[in-house]
Amino acid sequence: MKPSSSHAFINQLLAYTIMMICVTGTVGLGTVWLRHQISEIANATKGMERAIAATERQIAESTARLAAEESPETLERKNEVMALGLVPPHALQIVRISESPEERLAAKRNMEIFAEEAVEGTAAVRFSLNSFR
Repeated sequence: MKPSSSHAFINQLLAYTIMMICVTGTVGLGTVWLRHQISEIANATKGMERAIAATERQIAESTARLAAEESPETLERKNEVMALGLVPPHALQIVRISESPEERLAAKRNMEIFAEEAVEGTAAVRFSLNSFR
């Protein structure tokens, strides 16, 4: 028995309908999965932002506490309480440095390293920091 043309059309329509339901279900499931992933990433980002804010708050508190401890009044009070006998430096004891302290310390450090090499018999190398600018 051959199905009539109307039965064949209905069978094809039923197959296409089932196939479309499966495709739309798959797309819907994919959409739900993507939204779930987005919400997980958003929650993780919020957690990181909270951790960063807490760390920045702790740094700010530590900086404020350190600044309070370094104030001249606090240092003078601790000097008296601990009986350290420290006195402020005289004007002659203060040396002002006009150049960059980092460059000065790096040059000092490198000078000692290359002086040791010169003693061992190797050739000394001289770096000029001004030529790299």
